[in-house]
Amino acid sequence: MPKAPPVLARVYRGPRVESSHRGSVAVVDERGALLAACGDPRTPVYVRSAAKPFQAIPLLEAGGEKKFGLTDEELALMCASHGGEPKHVQTAERMLRKGGFRVSDLECGAHAPMHEASARDLVRRGAAPTALHNNCSGKHAGMLALALSEGKPVEGYERPEHIVQQLALRSVAEVCGLPPEEVLTGTDNCNVVVFGLPLASMARGYARLAAAMATGDERDHALHRIRTAMTTYPQAVGGATRFSTKLMESGRGHFVSKGGAEALECIGVPGQGIGIAIKVRDGSGRAIAPAAVALLEHLGMLPNGASDRLAASREPVLKSPIGREVGRLTASLEALSPTG
Repeated sequence: MPKAPPVLARVYRGPRVESSHRGSVAVVDERGALLAACGDPRTPVYVRSAAKPFQAIPLLEAGGEKKFGLTDEELALMCASHGGEPKHVQTAERMLRKGGFRVSDLECGAHAPMHEASARDLVRRGAAPTALHNNCSGKHAGMLALALSEGKPVEGYERPEHIVQQLALRSVAEVCGLPPEEVLTGTDNCNVVVFGLPLASMARGYARLAAAMATGDERDHALHRIRTAMTTYPQAVGGATRFSTKLMESGRGHFVSKGGAEALECIGVPGQGIGIAIKVRDGSGRAIAPAAVALLEHLGMLPNGASDRLAASREPVLKSPIGREVGRLTASLEALSPTG
């Protein structure tokens, strides 16, 4: 039987372990060298929304940033899994107007805001969520703009055979160091193509995102613009309660980070050209924050003051509905080891 991946985080209730979350980690440089790992960093998993920074590349390379007058905040929203907060909705709506699109052109569908306070506010006002509240609305607005830039019909932009999805596949593959035919594909919850690739390849993509220079070639320039937008507007990338946002805010430029559904987090470390990918096998997102912060501490990558700012993420407290502490979540990285 295959060996179970190591435990990345444990849940304690009182003195006892109540549950454990297993997973894998890959730490890679921009050349693709595996620097440290635990579990299986080479088994393909779906990158989900952590691919969004790379899905944004084709629009920038097509000149869409200038053609549509996109701001850094709008570029950041293209890379976002946002909470549906009012600012997110307003930014997505503004992006649609710049391309002459309607909300009905978005094929992501509607869901309630993931930000609880924003969802409650909609209910209080008796308003229904629209596709603008979908956490992927920024990505989809960018895809509509890309279809227009390519001179192609916007109808069907979400389908695998459309040029928009073909360009996204190529960009993801190239940045992550894989031939396109080796990237697994499926359908994401927002109806566009989702990509499956090894954790080590995801980490390599984030190493490239971290290392990109404004003075480089067209691809480097696009990656640098995307990283600048994400780190300048981390609230646009996620929102008040999202770990990716908290990490970028706490790191103050030292990290570029993006999560994906089913408990995935990818992190780039600018200045070091290092990428990190963490996947919790059971899909439990609560294990990501403690595992990620503990890993960055272990690798000596947290800047001064960041440990204190991330303390609540390092060991989250579990509380009852009346706010009483009933347990805690702690990281476990004993299995992490250098490679090579």
